[in-house]
Amino acid sequence: MKRLILPLLFTAAASADEGFTIKATTEPTTVQVELDGKPFTAFHTDSKVPYLYPLLSESGATLSRRWPMDDSAKGEERDHPHHRSFWMSHGEVNGHDFWAFQFGKDPRIETKKVHGMKNDSFTVDLAWTAGGKTHLTEERTYSFKKLDDKTTLIGVSSKLTAADGDAKFGDTKEGFFALRVDRTLRQKGAQAKGHIADSEGRKDNDCWGKRSKWVAFTGPDEKDEPAVLAIFDHPSNLRFPTWWHARDYGLLAANPFGIHDFEKKDDKHLGDHVLKKGESMTFRYGVVLHHGSLESARLADHWTDFSQTP
Repeated sequence: MKRLILPLLFTAAASADEGFTIKATTEPTTVQVELDGKPFTAFHTDSKVPYLYPLLSESGATLSRRWPMDDSAKGEERDHPHHRSFWMSHGEVNGHDFWAFQFGKDPRIETKKVHGMKNDSFTVDLAWTAGGKTHLTEERTYSFKKLDDKTTLIGVSSKLTAADGDAKFGDTKEGFFALRVDRTLRQKGAQAKGHIADSEGRKDNDCWGKRSKWVAFTGPDEKDEPAVLAIFDHPSNLRFPTWWHARDYGLLAANPFGIHDFEKKDDKHLGDHVLKKGESMTFRYGVVLHHGSLESARLADHWTDFSQTP
């Protein structure tokens, strides 16, 4: 794959032995995030959409899938190459599929600039391009917080703006804010030992297509220690509480657009949403990584705190 040449602007963050540290690196990994002096995750630009990989728990275990970024995980399935750890994209924007993997340059979510680097956050300017047009520009900020000695929160704020014309988000389950968990956290697969839970008390496959404040995958990590990986929806988001594309093979995606799929309605445009040229909308999500059980993760309490952030 041809490597991206990115006009990146960096302000280097100071090193720290405790807490988060964010550093500029060479592409295709453009930002390295450390926690307590050790690797935590990194922002990558070597695919059609940018993504964060890996997602590491306090145990040092990788909680997100490795393939196709890393081929070393024994027994990991090679399905859905567009499921790259932790990413954001959508299956229909003005008729273009930014979700499913396609070779070549079109469509792509291009990283234009990385800026605003602090010890615990950074911002990327992105362009959703296809068919010779920029359909959306995006200002996305990643922030990092240690909630306690076993729990971390990755906050994401995404401001999407219709660029070269109106931007229509189509009604499809293929999207939107997503992660793919490691082998043992799944319900389905040779190494699967996990479960799914949501804020409304539903379990496993009952969580798919339902609306809730958060959804979590729980189970043993690759070290056979208890782990939780969850996504929070924010009350300011479009159509809160959102619907969830939560699959037993390890996909978890918050999706406010796929209403006809999730609700099993005949109207295939029920979830469409149009941004007029120049208009913007902002989404806020949180990703929680916890070394421990679903109960010790205290997701309801942490979601309440997250929901009150501006």
